[in-house]
Amino acid sequence: MKLISWNIDSLNAALTSDSPRALLSRAVIDTLVAENADIIAIQETKLSAKGPTKKHLEILSDYFPNHEVAWRSSVEPARKGYAGTMFLYRKEWTPTITFPEIGAPTTMDAEGRIITLEFDNFFVTQVYTPNAGDGLKRLEDRQIWDVQYAAYLAELDAQKPVLATGDYNVAHKEIDLANPNSNRRSPGFTDEERAGFTHLLSKGFTDTFRHMHGDILNAYSWWAQRSKTSKINNTGWRIDYWLTSDRLADKITKSDMIDSGARQDHTPIVLEIEL
Repeated sequence: MKLISWNIDSLNAALTSDSPRALLSRAVIDTLVAENADIIAIQETKLSAKGPTKKHLEILSDYFPNHEVAWRSSVEPARKGYAGTMFLYRKEWTPTITFPEIGAPTTMDAEGRIITLEFDNFFVTQVYTPNAGDGLKRLEDRQIWDVQYAAYLAELDAQKPVLATGDYNVAHKEIDLANPNSNRRSPGFTDEERAGFTHLLSKGFTDTFRHMHGDILNAYSWWAQRSKTSKINNTGWRIDYWLTSDRLADKITKSDMIDSGARQDHTPIVLEIEL
């Protein structure tokens, strides 16, 4: 089975805009089409509460004619056109689809951040983890989220094995970002967020990229758009992950980044596993 995850940073822009960035995004979509994955998880769709429009669905169907769509958007009282997630999965499959709420603080449960697909023998779930925000204004809430999300994954894992993916908004270890020393209190690399991810893995989950590649350096999934040279210089962060239940680790055959060319921000990540 092949699975891909990607923070797209606005599905509407990627599908309908003619901006230079949108053209780069569509080049990435072309790459995903060629990958022919069974499941594609998409974060930060930024769609309205009504979800994808008819036009969006038509374009997605042109790109991925063999896939069904499941989506979740941010709804009031959360911000409009914020966060949001989507799954594309093979049409012949009939998973049970849930949109869990985990008892997160403030409006986090209303921001469309988690979708779970339940199959006969395993779960596939994706997350768009809340960012701690400028000035770490959301760090305390983020810590509560991390505890609640880890408990949710453990609850799934107690039922059947889990494949979990998404933008976790944390570089777990120093080797997961290019400049750890200058980012000690940056969102995504605080001691608190890193400890939260360690706690998540301790619940019985494997970071599949590290499992396959060990302590390989200079391997990142995100490059800041604010810096025009971040990708050219590879001053990136690895904040996107495929996790599996520990008992599935020996079935992983590939966990890697997919080249997104000149496009900065997130690059897609791929997992291949024998289930």
